[in-house]
Amino acid sequence: MRLIEEHFNKFSLKSQKEADFSLFRMVIEKMRRKEHLTEDGLRKIVAIRASMNWDLSDVLKKAFPYIVPVVRPLVENPKILDRNWLAGFTTGEGCFSISIKKSQTNSVGYQVILVFQIAQHSRDELLLVSIIKYWNCGIILKYSLNAVVLKVTKFDDIINKVIPFFQKHPIHGVKALDFADWCQVAEMMKQKNI
Repeated sequence: MRLIEEHFNKFSLKSQKEADFSLFRMVIEKMRRKEHLTEDGLRKIVAIRASMNWDLSDVLKKAFPYIVPVVRPLVENPKILDRNWLAGFTTGEGCFSISIKKSQTNSVGYQVILVFQIAQHSRDELLLVSIIKYWNCGIILKYSLNAVVLKVTKFDDIINKVIPFFQKHPIHGVKALDFADWCQVAEMMKQKNI
């Protein structure tokens, strides 16, 4: 646990996950003091857990029906100041996809649409807004009470903003392969091969 704490103390989170991490640290401290071994301490930990991420599971709600969640720490919504942070955030949270829809205006009867998106809990809507401002493109869609999605589908924005950004600030891991395939399709579309 100490390594996790040290890492995120040194490299702070830029989203509402910072509040979750702050709550997580509270639980670690309670466990270090052995409070989790008492009934009262366990209730306090469950009250902290109730304010984290997506609330309590149904099993925990049933086991602890009278828990009042602790007050969630306030996290200021940051501006995107670090391009490498945005690349890393996209590596974890972003999606490069290709949509194919029927089209009466296309000679083959289908239209190919490139989609870049990042989905987040609605608490991080302002973070997604800051990414839109940073790139000067995209829209926010609300999919449910708790989910918002930043989407970029305009081809000019993808070719002139999204792709050059990630070519300069690379995606890592297996998602880099998705990005490479996505770029190939973008180039084919640019050359009018599809």
